[in-house]
Amino acid sequence: MSLTDASRVKARLCEHIGFLVRVVGERSFRLPQNLERAGAYVGEVLRDSGLTVHREGYPCGKLETANWVARLEGSAPERRHFLLGAHYDTVTGCPGADDNASAVAVLLETARWLRDIPGLEDTVSFVAFALEEPPFFGTRSMGSRVHAERLRRGEERLDGMLCLEMVGYTCGVPGCQGYPPLVKPLLGSRARDVGDYIAIVGSTESAGLSREVTRAFRSNPDLPVLKLNIPFRGRLIPQVRQSDHSAFWDLGYSAVMITDTAYYRNPHYHRATDGMETLDFDFMARLVESLVRFFSGYGREEPKL
Repeated sequence: MSLTDASRVKARLCEHIGFLVRVVGERSFRLPQNLERAGAYVGEVLRDSGLTVHREGYPCGKLETANWVARLEGSAPERRHFLLGAHYDTVTGCPGADDNASAVAVLLETARWLRDIPGLEDTVSFVAFALEEPPFFGTRSMGSRVHAERLRRGEERLDGMLCLEMVGYTCGVPGCQGYPPLVKPLLGSRARDVGDYIAIVGSTESAGLSREVTRAFRSNPDLPVLKLNIPFRGRLIPQVRQSDHSAFWDLGYSAVMITDTAYYRNPHYHRATDGMETLDFDFMARLVESLVRFFSGYGREEPKL
């Protein structure tokens, strides 16, 4: 990514997050009009990128909500199908800059950049999920669970789901980076005590996808990466299941979570202080580049804009 490209990506990331955080604000189930406005914005940006967008509506009690879905068809005869997903809701009382406007913005910019790459071989779906946050997490009303079940009922091929979960916060003070129980011993000497990296969390059942994503990401020298695979779809360490990828794991799909490690790094998690002024836009722009490297060739060659 050139300096000019990076500057443009950062400006658009800032625009997306600014709208979600400062214009819309809290996007919880208690404010359904805000939730709908945020989803509609995602759909509009994806349309402006030249993609066909589908509002995947579904009821949740008295609430009518929706996932927003777009698809970029690959050109290869034996193309695979990947899904890049992020939830756009927040907890009550939180503007949700890192959780999860950062991830939505990265999704939108990855879609825009990929749309401009000729000859993309694999098909990529982009899905903004509703209702990931409590009290819906782990229920059948969770947007990612709704979408995964529809894919399963339709017997649609899906070769891998990449979940973006809080991807905008970094910290550089030694000791600012924490870990769930058992994770630091598993990482050993690879564990870092500063939060300057992106984590790729997979299950042993998704080890192939995790390996491919990590290989592509490591071709970008500007973004450090840590990879971790947990057995039994992550159930040995429940903290690694806390996002939309777990809905896909539970239905037998390969999936990874891409994250800044949430509350193990970010002290503003689920607080009113989770504002966009806390975010690292250079870090997010580098993540966009790493995602494009994966989707456009798994790090084998530099993507050209």
